[in-house]
Amino acid sequence: MDSIDRRILNALQSDCSGSIADIADRAGVSQTPCWRRIKKLEEAGYIDKRVALLNPKSLNLTMTAYVMVKTAHHDDAWLKRFSDGVQSIPEIVEIHRMAGDIDYLLKVVAGDMAEYDTIYKRLIKVAELSDVSASFSMECIKTTTELPLDRLQR
Repeated sequence: MDSIDRRILNALQSDCSGSIADIADRAGVSQTPCWRRIKKLEEAGYIDKRVALLNPKSLNLTMTAYVMVKTAHHDDAWLKRFSDGVQSIPEIVEIHRMAGDIDYLLKVVAGDMAEYDTIYKRLIKVAELSDVSASFSMECIKTTTELPLDRLQR
């Protein structure tokens, strides 16, 4: 990983919709080496995938909830049922297994409270849960998909 690779990663995570020529220009290299480096970065696992980020408000997804889940079950069978169940609910866009007071943290997008309630009712059917609570975002101060690359210099 050198400074050119980091510039390519910065260019891609900022906006990967451009052509190879555009990405190469933003990274300060020529097209063919840029394309080769991108392929190597993908093969090495630095790039998971390239996607379009959609605007939630344009899709009428104006509510974001952070759902805290506690369970008394921690066996493999329960985890498989829970994991499969939450994976099948498209409004759940992130799932984190946590250390501390809660077992799982879910990020849920919905259009309004009634839609959230429908999602909640689907969630509580996926597996036995001992407690489910939610906090609702009033305003998003910062959101980004761009990861810091400074530690790659080491």
